Amino acid sequence: MQQASSFPDRETVASKLTSLVSEDKAWVSLLMENALQDENLLAGLNLYLDQQANARFLNSLKLEAAGEWLGANAPARLQIRLAETARTSQHPAYLAFRKGLTASAGLEKAYPKAPI
Repeated sequence: MQQASSFPDRETVASKLTSLVSEDKAWVSLLMENALQDENLLAGLNLYLDQQANARFLNSLKLEAAGEWLGANAPARLQIRLAETARTSQHPAYLAFRKGLTASAGLEKAYPKAPI
């Protein structure tokens, strides 16, 4: 079994999620394609959310947009872990991210309800 690379580090991932311009979206999308990078991605997401929770100004619209974009673009293997991360705190930063994640319906697309 291969070891996950320590690059990108969580600070790099967090900075890409903070700006989330088109180049950063492409970079994060590429990162999500490699299952070996899942831990680095999630560590960076946790750092990003913690930084936003401790910021002087809470930009909830930006957090919602980040959650919606991640939820819409993350592969099925990451959907549950993204939802778990969004539920780790009741801070408004996490709630805004969770709202965007829910709006993306990524979890429902990855794991559709069984017909009755």
